[in-house]
Amino acid sequence: MLESGPTLRTWRLENPPQANSSVRATSLGDHRIIYLEYEGEISGGRGSVTRWDQGEFEWLADEPGMVQVILRGGRVAGRVYLCKGASDDWSLRLTSVDSDLGDPTV
Repeated sequence: MLESGPTLRTWRLENPPQANSSVRATSLGDHRIIYLEYEGEISGGRGSVTRWDQGEFEWLADEPGMVQVILRGGRVAGRVYLCKGASDDWSLRLTSVDSDLGDPTV
């Protein structure tokens, strides 16, 4: 979840991110800010939410189909590229803060 004004931009990751590798991500749509602190059951029997990491981030880019931030979390820290593919699938790539991937879709 990334705070963006009055909402949270949210993606579900297939696996925890690891440096210099890509992880499939699914956009979950915007959520209300209250969910930033929420842990527990999701209504309608859709599962549960558990906080996996927390920290701060800095927006570097927020364009249609591409998001770039620097994360400073307890478990994950680095530059994150979220890129939307040809379908609605997204890919997340984590690199060191000072890395420049050039084309983050690779």
